Amino acid sequence: MDTLLWYWAVSWDYVAQMLPCMLLAALVFFLLRPWRKKRLARQGMASGGLREAALLFFVMFCAGLAALTVFPAYFWTAYHWQEALAGHEGFFPLTPLSESIQEIQWTPMVLQNLREGGWAGYMAIANLLIFCPVGFFPALLWRGNRCMLGLLTGFCTSFCVEFLQLFVGRATDIDDLILNTLGGCLGGLLCLIFAHLAPKFTRRFQVEVRYGRETGDTEPAPGAGAGELYAALRRPLARRAHAPDAPPDAVALPAAAAAEYPV
Repeated sequence: MDTLLWYWAVSWDYVAQMLPCMLLAALVFFLLRPWRKKRLARQGMASGGLREAALLFFVMFCAGLAALTVFPAYFWTAYHWQEALAGHEGFFPLTPLSESIQEIQWTPMVLQNLREGGWAGYMAIANLLIFCPVGFFPALLWRGNRCMLGLLTGFCTSFCVEFLQLFVGRATDIDDLILNTLGGCLGGLLCLIFAHLAPKFTRRFQVEVRYGRETGDTEPAPGAGAGELYAALRRPLARRAHAPDAPPDAVALPAAAAAEYPV
């Protein structure tokens, strides 16, 4: 029981280190929101409240993740700031790249760490789970192959993190890259399951195209005026195109309209 409480306390300490960057990211998000809203409106699109809330959480989480991974260890703790302001340690200590490269762990030890448990097992599970949101939210908020989107997002984010850690004295090893990528893929898979269980609800997390061009789905997006108008006109056009006495350009008309306003 004492061991579980200790791990719980360690986990909350990590969350506390994430909070400063998360709050700063939330401030930037709200400052940029009017500009984003106008930019979407110029393109005939809108981002609903549910999508904005999910996007805010994702932005805050990414900022918190950066606080834990691309800054020197314990940078966001009160102890570090006290020592740095007192001149007892560097404010933002950097590590020579030549030294960091020599310390890279190239041998995968994921299975061994999971079997041994303890701190190594805890860190392995943490590296897997903390990247689930990195794969889940892009797959939820943007269109595409959800599993592939989660996999690529997890891998690219982890690769950038491991590269930047070479300069701040953090441990860089192949295990983190493997576990982070698997975590991103798991997040994409969870989003895929979520989309199959609640497809209509899932679509509410994506941009609504109110005017003009549609995006990806076979059905018009919520409130998609031009898409719904074309869907209504397409049926009589198609019947006319297949009529025996249809003019030569009747067949080409729906295809040309579909190219401009795909449904």
